[in-house]
Amino acid sequence: MQENNEGLINAMRESGLTQAELADRVNAELSCAGHEGTVSDRTVRNWLTGRTRWPHPRQREALEAVFGRTAVELGFSPPAGRRGTLNPAEAPVRRRKFFTAASGTTVAVAAPFVGAPPQVGTSDVLRLRQGLDALMALDDTRGGHETLERAALAGASEALAKQKLGATQRIRLRLYSVAADYAATAAWSALDARQCDRAYALLGKALHLAGLAQDPVAKLRIWNSYAMLAHQRGQRTEAIDSAQAALATATTKRDPLFASLAHARTAVSHSNASDRQAAIRSLGFAQEALNKADLQDPRPSWMAFYGPAELTAMTAIVCDRTGDAAEAEAASHKALGAIPEQFRRNRALATARLALAQLHQRDIDQACATASSVFELMNGSPMPGRLRSLLGDYYRDLITLAPDAALAREWGDRYRAEWRRA
Repeated sequence: MQENNEGLINAMRESGLTQAELADRVNAELSCAGHEGTVSDRTVRNWLTGRTRWPHPRQREALEAVFGRTAVELGFSPPAGRRGTLNPAEAPVRRRKFFTAASGTTVAVAAPFVGAPPQVGTSDVLRLRQGLDALMALDDTRGGHETLERAALAGASEALAKQKLGATQRIRLRLYSVAADYAATAAWSALDARQCDRAYALLGKALHLAGLAQDPVAKLRIWNSYAMLAHQRGQRTEAIDSAQAALATATTKRDPLFASLAHARTAVSHSNASDRQAAIRSLGFAQEALNKADLQDPRPSWMAFYGPAELTAMTAIVCDRTGDAAEAEAASHKALGAIPEQFRRNRALATARLALAQLHQRDIDQACATASSVFELMNGSPMPGRLRSLLGDYYRDLITLAPDAALAREWGDRYRAEWRRA
């Protein structure tokens, strides 16, 4: 029975490489060595699934150059007769080490290739992607804020500056892709902070860069953000159209997890337009696609938030907005039991939505207790605008449903105090 190559899976996850990107980088290394690059997505898939346990020597050397690790360290196993007799060329290669600064930026230190001409190449792309990973980790905890947005824009500028010096067309495309991801991260930070005009401008820049990069994954990310932004602006039809634009990107045909996210976003957009039947149908498509997805496949760090737990959280939104508060409460509880602890902002959002579902069932005491726990969950950190707005929605519904309740007044005092602190 074949076993997945966990060493290669982990290395790709750490570097943020997709199967297609790894194939391109291995082919680039082969080309630099004077060999024809014939590695495809299917070749990489065979490595990941364990179907190919010991690649061709040239491919092994190229893989070692990409990751700075030996083939054995990448999870490959030589045939039984060859173990212990590896050629000198297959000896351990010098590792690349990456250090993440406390400020959220990333510095990459790569062992230089002696005699190599000074040029922009794969190590620069990898270093910039490591910086993106650090920014996404900061977003998971704190949410969108001005410092994160500035850092992302600086990353986009650096990637574009290096793009002009790219050694090959492939490297230039990869740098455009990195720049698009940085710009999309800046846009997301503005969107999470509910800075709608700035988010709109940044999404336009990101979409332009994604087009130059010919990067369908970045395009899906950007259209997903456009759908969320359209909801913030009250543009319900545009939100649906944007979600469907995400669904139409090429990456949804190749990776069912991306398709699931696009279907789920479409469901939320339909629920905002009070189209319950269309929303439920899209949720069904999202679940079907998720069931087909391999959650262990390497994907960009921005996609780490999405999986069964997030789909359940989005289901709770759809249920509450289509009038099924009891089902929304059940889905919110289920989501909170599964969303990883490091996604603190997402857990806070799911908690606020749980409070809304309880409130919409007239369970005032429990709803206020749940809503108050959002403040403890954020642990004194400034709340991003999207979370503050959601709590504002809760407060408006609270005073509508229980305007004379002492508990409602007490919660309102707490809400205003936390708002001023933020």
